[in-house]
Amino acid sequence: MRYVNMVPGVFLERPNRFIAHVEIDGEIQVCHVKNTGRCRELLPAGAKVWCQRSDNPSRKTKYDLITVEKGNRLINMDSQAPNAAAKEWLAAGGLGKLENLRAEVKHGDSRFDFAFTKDGKPCFLEVKGVTLEQDGVCAFPDAPTERGAKHLKGLAQASREGYGAYVLFVIQMEGVQYLHPNDTTDPNFGTALRDAARNGVQILAVDCKITPEIMEIKSFAEIRL
Repeated sequence: MRYVNMVPGVFLERPNRFIAHVEIDGEIQVCHVKNTGRCRELLPAGAKVWCQRSDNPSRKTKYDLITVEKGNRLINMDSQAPNAAAKEWLAAGGLGKLENLRAEVKHGDSRFDFAFTKDGKPCFLEVKGVTLEQDGVCAFPDAPTERGAKHLKGLAQASREGYGAYVLFVIQMEGVQYLHPNDTTDPNFGTALRDAARNGVQILAVDCKITPEIMEIKSFAEIRL
């Protein structure tokens, strides 16, 4: 996926989870943060960031905060980007030949990000975006997520019913070592992820090529459960 109208800035503070104050071209701008997670490790005061400028006069904020520089990495923190990148990747054959690819499909009491048919078998796939990283090691989630565990249980049930079932962790950066469940922050999610794997759910992770204008899925990454 590609962004237009990207401009560099310096992060100053985040008064709440929806907005950030960013210095752009010498002026302090109120920017919409497209990620309601904590993201504390991504946004220390003085961090270099890239924001997308909107020319829509009806918007309350002129900019969206999209990408941050952390050390020598660029990390995309747009929570909508993983699904958009996954859709492009799936359509381009990232999981092989798929038929009837569609988004937001309900099954049981869950709504999964994607559904498709692969090798004649109906499948469901749930996407999880990953931004938490330390020394090249990534973890998910960065905050407790009952909804995430519910999705995993729904996928495990679908697998037991004979459907293909996938979790795709989209790591919103490049060149990581591996991904693991963040048991310290959310042990219930880690338990649900391991249970899903035991029930036939395929657990996949991919990293991404990141520039201020681009986030594209690049290659598979290692997962350590």
